[in-house]
Parts: sequence; structure tokens; C-alpha cells
Amino acid sequence: MTVLRCARSTDAGALGAMMTDAAPAWKPRLHSGAEDIAHVGTMIDRGWVTVATDPEGRRTGFIALEDGYVHALFIAPAHRRSGVGRALIDAARRAQPRLDLWTFQSNTAARRFYESAGFVEIGRGDGSRNDEGLPDIHYRWERARAPRQERHA
Repeated sequence: MTVLRCARSTDAGALGAMMTDAAPAWKPRLHSGAEDIAHVGTMIDRGWVTVATDPEGRRTGFIALEDGYVHALFIAPAHRRSGVGRALIDAARRAQPRLDLWTFQSNTAARRFYESAGFVEIGRGDGSRNDEGLPDIHYRWERARAPRQERHA
């Protein structure tokens, strides 16, 4: 069972390490582990971060959500494909009528996850607008609108 809670400043170290450890071999390493911790700390300070834990309180993943924009979604390797990512995305979808995010074209696992969660591709970039210089994809999810009721006279 996944438990979700608001991040605390004391989570920054573990979440930053999760971010550092998630970097695949194809992605250039632009930041040190300390910089990842500082970055996560800033997102926590801004109130964007929700942490997923197991029932014993061990951190299993996190999402950084600013209004409808997903800045980050990371799952600890041992907890991938266990429903943690879905729980975090589902919480974000309950909170927002529309979600936007970018992922790298090379990140096939993330692409499969987002597409299975109902996100659709709305654009592509050639890498000129991200720090890594890698081609990316803009995804969007929108809550279905209730059908309009006809009024009878």
C-alpha cells in the first residue's frame, strides 16, 4: 500500500538521492548529488512535492507539481512498476483538471507509463529548450468534461 504525504524539508536528502540514482546512462549528468538535493529542497520549500511512502514510512517516490505542471516524477528503482507512480499521478489528477509535463524521447519507460495513464503527446522538441540538449516530448492529460445536459422546454 502506498501512503502519500506532503514533503518535509527533512525529505530533501533522500529525494535528491533518488533523483540522482535515477539518471539513465543515456542522459548527460549535469548536476552533482548535492545539487539534486538542493533542487529538491527548493521544490519542497515551494510546496510542490508530494512523497510516496510504504506503510513503514520508507520513501518510495515523489512528484513535484506546480499548479498543473509536473516538474518531476521519480520512483525508487525497487518500487517501479508497483503502483507508486500511478498513485502519485492519480493524486495530481484529482488536484488539477489538466496536467502538462515533458519527458525525453529516449525515456521509453516513462513514455509508456504516461501514455498508459491517459497522457497524449501534444508536441516535440529538438533538445534546444532543455539543459541536456536531448529531444523531448510534451505530454498533456485533461480531465474529461461531463456531457452537457440538454434543457427541455
